[in-house]
Amino acid sequence: MAWELKSDRPIYAQLIEQIELRICSGVYPLGSKIPPVRELAQEAAVNPNTMQRALAKLEEDGLLYTNRTAGRFVTEDVKLVKQVRNKLAREHAQIFIKKMTELGFEHDEILSIINSIMKEMKE
Repeated sequence: MAWELKSDRPIYAQLIEQIELRICSGVYPLGSKIPPVRELAQEAAVNPNTMQRALAKLEEDGLLYTNRTAGRFVTEDVKLVKQVRNKLAREHAQIFIKKMTELGFEHDEILSIINSIMKEMKE
């Protein structure tokens, strides 16, 4: 999964979101060790201090924990990961709905489009 960072928002916040996404999608499975700060920073093409700040915030939130001798690991708390997954889904849905509303679509039209797309994806 490639790092997708844009200039419209703070890098630190985007790193948090990208790592949350990697945890929720299973790129970093529950209980797994994540790569070291410098390696992650190099992959994302960011300053290691910025990556460290993002990882510290994720630790504060409980998604990551540090074993001083072995590195950083993803939580094994399934409930917490589901909460983060739902939060990310709601954020993406809100952005989509806002854009559709700006295009002039009504509630029923938006639902119809979503249902149509879901049907196409099943086929």
